[in-house]
Amino acid sequence: MSHVVFGTGAVGLALIDHLASTGEEVVAVNRSGTARVPRGVNIVAGDAADAGFAAEVTQGATIVYQCLNPPYTQWPELFPPMQDAVLAGATAAGAKLVSFENLYMYGPTDGATLTEDRPYAADTRKGSVRGTMARDLLAAHDAGTVRVTIGRASDYFGPRGRVSAMGERVFYPVLAGRKAQVMGNPDLPHTYSYVPDIAAGLATLGASDAADGRAWHLPNPPTLTTRQFVARIGDIAGSTGAVSAMPKAMLNVVGLFNGNVRELKEMLYEFEEPFIVDSSAFEATFDQHATDLDEAIATTVAWYRHNPK
Repeated sequence: MSHVVFGTGAVGLALIDHLASTGEEVVAVNRSGTARVPRGVNIVAGDAADAGFAAEVTQGATIVYQCLNPPYTQWPELFPPMQDAVLAGATAAGAKLVSFENLYMYGPTDGATLTEDRPYAADTRKGSVRGTMARDLLAAHDAGTVRVTIGRASDYFGPRGRVSAMGERVFYPVLAGRKAQVMGNPDLPHTYSYVPDIAAGLATLGASDAADGRAWHLPNPPTLTTRQFVARIGDIAGSTGAVSAMPKAMLNVVGLFNGNVRELKEMLYEFEEPFIVDSSAFEATFDQHATDLDEAIATTVAWYRHNPK
């Protein structure tokens, strides 16, 4: 079985590691042609939005994984063409397409638990784009031109997961004995997904015919409040695990000079209401569950200690 993985961010690399560990043939695709991948993994440089390149690199593939994430400030412009090219490549190759997504398409929930049957009600730019892209993938599957399945996860933490709400802005300060600055209300429940669990879940979706034609919430550990989660990090790291909430006014000021922060503002609602993700459908169907939370945090703490800022 031949696997092609588009994207070598935290999730893409974890997926590559997972697939390679099972002895599968894996091709990794990114712009630079460089990444720390296991021995035997072929890495190819190219533009995922180039339909000709995408068709060439997916030729002969059995399963194609879309783990792309363009610059946050250019999502609406860059993401749909990337997906279109990868989808066309998988279709031409007769391969199954597994797409990794976040949860932006759902929009505000007023605290209701997120399940896969929730309507796409986002009114943000990035949420609207994500919703359209998900509909396009499932429409292609329904048309019978390509097999598609989608795996979704919440804000993630884990090895290499630096650029996340529970990434380096939390782990490095906690390890240094300082307060971690977080967005929104830290006393609201918020589901955080573990990067290796995301990768294992995507691989399961790729291997299972029962996964086809729908979206799945990948396994999550128990949901805590953000304050409780950071305190758990502190306990495991032997630190305080204290937090301070970033004032919205500060986001407004920093956003004047930092495009990524400016783009974060429209997603702030996720941290200003309970954000609880239900992954029970995946767990029941595939009998696959999240890693024990303390074990996941301990592994993540160890990674940050071995990769100082």
